[in-house]
Amino acid sequence: MAARVKSGHVESDFGLRGHVRAFKSGDMSPHSKEPHNETETHAHLKQLAFIWAQAQGFSACAMEVMLPRCRYRADVAGYRSVPKQIGSTAVFECKQALCDLRRDNCHSASARKRLEAICNRRQVLETRLRTHYPNLQNGDSLFPEFDSENFTAIGHLGYARLLRDMRALQNRLYDCTKFDKLIRYRCANLFFLVLPEELFREPEIPVGWGALVESNGALTLKRKPTWRDTTAEDRIRLLQRIAIAGTRVLNRQLEIGWGQVAAEHCRSILAGIAIPATE
Repeated sequence: MAARVKSGHVESDFGLRGHVRAFKSGDMSPHSKEPHNETETHAHLKQLAFIWAQAQGFSACAMEVMLPRCRYRADVAGYRSVPKQIGSTAVFECKQALCDLRRDNCHSASARKRLEAICNRRQVLETRLRTHYPNLQNGDSLFPEFDSENFTAIGHLGYARLLRDMRALQNRLYDCTKFDKLIRYRCANLFFLVLPEELFREPEIPVGWGALVESNGALTLKRKPTWRDTTAEDRIRLLQRIAIAGTRVLNRQLEIGWGQVAAEHCRSILAGIAIPATE
């Protein structure tokens, strides 16, 4: 019961701050748009995920939901209520192309191990190059012992390939770990990848994620997700963000802009009928 009261307080506080951020960013404007350059295929996958989630009991759903604990936005997020306790949450990510899938599917632990091995190999190779090419110093320091070496000047193919691999792996490690981070940050209880039938490959599905495959206008569960425990506070927080995303869509449909909401807020304060955020 204490956890529920605490979560309720968080809900009230976060809801107020969430709407303030929405005002400042313009999200509540009727001119707010869906993600730029979204294709028809991606929009169709999101709609199918939206329908499938509700059919599985996730009665509170929304698209383009900012997730707790991270900077990522989910294509679809859902909340399934449970009697007399806080319910469960799910995140759905839609991918329409293999390159798009692979871009977010880097496993951090294995990538770091590989990067460490490449860095060690680079140190060994540079030590050997210093021995064979003692005149590589750039002369960019006042003291010769602190001069940096220009290893690329000798045109060593193995060293150049090693640098390319290291840059590519660093970029992938820091920019392409969305699926892995969502699991590690425990943004929801369940995670689903939504794919067209021709894109489904079992080895390409990230660890812990379920796979929903589209065929003939319907989704089929090809792999079940692994359940992830999350705190009651995080589940309530995701529910709040689902509600905010749903309100944003309805505001757009009803052409309710930020100016109208702000004006009503000011009128309520002046009339002394504004409802406080907390008791």
